[in-house]
Amino acid sequence: MKLVIELILAVILHPIAVIFAWINLVVRKDMQTWKKILWALVCLLWPIGVFLYILLGDGTLW
Repeated sequence: MKLVIELILAVILHPIAVIFAWINLVVRKDMQTWKKILWALVCLLWPIGVFLYILLGDGTLW
C-alpha cells in the first residue's frame, strides 16, 4: 500500500513541478536559449530515477 501511495504522489507532483520549472525557465533572462532547452528536457526525464529507485531499489520516500 505504501508503494502505491509513493507512486501516486510521484505521478501527481512531478507534472506540477515541471510546469513550475518551465515557467521559471521562460522568465529567466540570464540563461542562454540552449541551456533553457536542456533544462526543460532534464525536467522531463528526471523522474525516471525516482521511479527506478522506488520500484527496483527497495527505496522509499519516507
